[in-house]
Amino acid sequence: MKVSLRGWVVVGAFAATVAALAVLNSSMVDAARAQTTQKQQGQLSEQSLGQLLTSLGLKAEKQDQRYDFAFKAKHTDQEWELSMSAVLSEDSQSIWVMAWLDELPRSAADVPRTALLRLLANNDKLGGGKFFAYVSGNRRFVLQRVVANRAITADGFREMLRDLGRTVVETHPHWSVAAWKGTSTGKSPAARTATGKTATKRN
Repeated sequence: MKVSLRGWVVVGAFAATVAALAVLNSSMVDAARAQTTQKQQGQLSEQSLGQLLTSLGLKAEKQDQRYDFAFKAKHTDQEWELSMSAVLSEDSQSIWVMAWLDELPRSAADVPRTALLRLLANNDKLGGGKFFAYVSGNRRFVLQRVVANRAITADGFREMLRDLGRTVVETHPHWSVAAWKGTSTGKSPAARTATGKTATKRN
């Protein structure tokens, strides 16, 4: 079949348009990939969060989406071993790190209102995304910190854990259930479970 000159011109124009669209589409895809890579730089996934904890020398145990681990906090001449957890938010835009504290007494009579008010007052003073909370599932207090999941480095994450640990030690009189009761030991069994080694002096 013979194709007229006009027909060849139309075919050529169509082919050129297709080629141009292909180049444009390829450029847009490359730009989108570059933007995604740049956006995800320093952002942790669930897997890389576990790898980061391991790189810090922590033995993290995975419970569903949460990583549980022990962390040593040093304050003045004392060394505490804290039970901590780290987990990504549902949208992966934030990282939640928490230090597990004492278990709430079963009797409401053993929970002074002033103690709870003191914890709430501390939340206004802590800053840095730190706050006290209560986990109803296991009736435990926690000290939490929430940070944006971006530009995360090993050194920065380690310092965040240290800061959280220091705050746990400094605020111990406020969250210690034993201190509420005015016991002479100043430590309840639950607190020892939560903190492991407590007030261990270093030479």
